[in-house]
Amino acid sequence: MHSATVSVSGLAKAFGQAQAVRDVSFDVHRGEIFGLLGPNGAGKTTTLRMILDIYKPDRGEINVLGGPMTEAKKARIGYLPEERGLYKDLRVEECVLYLAELKGLSRQEARRRADAFFERLGLAAEKRKKVSEFSKGMQQKVQIITALIHAPEVIIIDEPFSGLDPVNTRLVQDLLLEEHRKGTTIIMSTHQMHQVEEMCDRIVLIDKGASVLYGSVDEIRRQYADNAVRVTAHGELPHIPGVLETSRKGNTHTLSLPGDMDTQALLAQLATTPGLKIEAFELALPTMDDIFVRVVSGRRT
Repeated sequence: MHSATVSVSGLAKAFGQAQAVRDVSFDVHRGEIFGLLGPNGAGKTTTLRMILDIYKPDRGEINVLGGPMTEAKKARIGYLPEERGLYKDLRVEECVLYLAELKGLSRQEARRRADAFFERLGLAAEKRKKVSEFSKGMQQKVQIITALIHAPEVIIIDEPFSGLDPVNTRLVQDLLLEEHRKGTTIIMSTHQMHQVEEMCDRIVLIDKGASVLYGSVDEIRRQYADNAVRVTAHGELPHIPGVLETSRKGNTHTLSLPGDMDTQALLAQLATTPGLKIEAFELALPTMDDIFVRVVSGRRT
């Protein structure tokens, strides 16, 4: 049995006439990377802010680290907001040290950890510049340092890869995966579906303020799979009776199959075809991108 680090049940929140969140429920298991997905305006950021006790819900229940949020628990959480919250006129180093001390670190320990992060993220030579002199991507890296520096038990990150080029995206991804390996629980709201596939154990998809898809990434991809296989092979594929449709990209063929076709028998037939060398044979699972579009578009009609 998993113990839930964060548990959300029946959340609702309105701002005047605008119903930002209607009915959101999910559990985040201890030590997992959990994806909070949804189109713009779906209610993701409002949900995160309710978990963090920035907003009070109109209805519903939230448990964090075993009960209601407290001031003491906030020091055990790292938060990366979508709109950046750095002090523009401070030097980068001062800003990081100040925010680390607010989380309970001594100045000496804060400096030690900050220097290691600056080195890791390629900011060591820039740390005496003012925050306002940094590009959006560099500010994003500083914000990530402030979310991780106090070694939180739970990290809540809203669009962590915003403004980052591929090299820095990989750096930040590696940092988060390291935290994951230490047993830290990570809740990640993002539009980057390939990051979800690579990093998340489970997800909830929120649309129009309600949770509409919830579960493990692997199970959801299987649930939405059509009966198709992907074959990567050198040589010509033989004619296979019963295959509904074939498409090809390079050496990879996607075969759409009728529901009653035995994929093992198909593999055996291909494996014994003269002159055909099979490199990969797998179920053609849809991407999270495909599923996201399918679910959200389906709810628009």
